[in-house]
Amino acid sequence: MSKKRILITGGAGFLGSHLCERFLKEGYYVIAMDNLITGNIKNIEHLMHRSDFEYYHSDVSNYVHVSGDLDYILHFASPASPIDYLQMPIQTLKVGSLGTHNCLGLARAKNARILVASTSEVYGDPTVHPQPETYWGNVNPIGPRGVYDEAKRFQEAMTMAYHTYHKLETRIIRIFNTYGPRMRLNDGRALPAFLGQALRGQDITVFGDGSQTRSFCYVDDLVEGIYRLLLSDYPHPVNIGNPDEISIKDFAEEIIKLTGTDQKIVYKPLPKDDPMQRKPDISRAKEILGWEPKISRAEGLKITYEYYKDRA
Repeated sequence: MSKKRILITGGAGFLGSHLCERFLKEGYYVIAMDNLITGNIKNIEHLMHRSDFEYYHSDVSNYVHVSGDLDYILHFASPASPIDYLQMPIQTLKVGSLGTHNCLGLARAKNARILVASTSEVYGDPTVHPQPETYWGNVNPIGPRGVYDEAKRFQEAMTMAYHTYHKLETRIIRIFNTYGPRMRLNDGRALPAFLGQALRGQDITVFGDGSQTRSFCYVDDLVEGIYRLLLSDYPHPVNIGNPDEISIKDFAEEIIKLTGTDQKIVYKPLPKDDPMQRKPDISRAKEILGWEPKISRAEGLKITYEYYKDRA
């Protein structure tokens, strides 16, 4: 039997590269596509020699072409950290809109099932806690974060339109804070920022008073959730994340303890529209996918720290 073929956009990124590895392990023929504006070819270099792997350097916002049959598409191309999408607001909006439209069009042409990567940011600064998929969110569409939040909300709307109008097989994942090896230490998100600062012997920067919360999911758990959702028959959004919530201040202290360093915590003003709470309600993932995270934060942080020790 010939292998199932899957296209992974954003395939050289943090999540994309882990997805490439997982689907190769599952016996798929994997095509990674990335324009490398935030991805890094080093993340997939170790796969380049394989006969069941291809890499296309391409910007999905302009055009998406893949020769031959396709069974699945994972659309993960997008800047995903505040530093990236504040520096590249137009590209962020385009990949969520034009890029999504192009990928949906390709899925329709190839009769492929498509899973799009949405985000917990569609909930904005939530007034409901924890956040279930039925919550519509509290987003400032013209604030600095709106370029990412609204790109993802549009992406979901476009995906559901293709599902209802064209009867396309679509899946939508809402990803909550995820971490692990290959995250860029300078990408502006709390975990890599804290880890990078601790490893460089710098004080740890906490924005606001540190009372805002996040829920961190280890990358292997997230990839398992994505895999199960793709192969499920459920077309509506599903939260995938770890509901183990922690304040940013307590998290900074965990990093200091983990790294055995002696940094001070320095407080700076909270960026505009930064969410005060973030915790997934994963009842739907448990019920439909039989999924919940298995790797504790202590265990995941230890693996991540070991990876970055020599790379800071």
